[in-house]
Amino acid sequence: MVGTLAMDLWLYAQYRREHGDEPFAEWEFSSDVTDWDKAPAPAQVGRRIIDGLFERTLPDSRARLTNNVMHWGYSLSGAVVYAMVAASLRKPRTGYGLIFGAGMWAFSYVILPPMRLYKPITEYDAKTLGKDLAAHLVYGLGTAAAFTLLLSRRGGRR
Repeated sequence: MVGTLAMDLWLYAQYRREHGDEPFAEWEFSSDVTDWDKAPAPAQVGRRIIDGLFERTLPDSRARLTNNVMHWGYSLSGAVVYAMVAASLRKPRTGYGLIFGAGMWAFSYVILPPMRLYKPITEYDAKTLGKDLAAHLVYGLGTAAAFTLLLSRRGGRR
């Protein structure tokens, strides 16, 4: 959760610098997502999972909730994978979060274009990719820092 919140605060700071005026809570919890046409990639992935696995069509009113559940759920599941790998290392380091964050960033550009939720990575400009990569690096560092702190409070590895 620490990594996801760090990433979202980073993205929100960019949003504000670009003259966004929505309060953080409304921005964070997707208050502007009122239907599937306005729903970003996390919501669309969740929608496809529900449609495919449960053969149930979600109404527009569920787009916002689906976006939030998928955004936080994907981030938390990534953090669990990071924790399992880092815990197996002799000495986990916060800096490994940079590798983790970059991996999560790259993974999204591998899986989302075939789903037609992102364009191929070559169709994005460097500024867009850089901003997205920076946010994922913040996520990775936040996740790794939280894990390292938790591990040190437990007295290290067991």
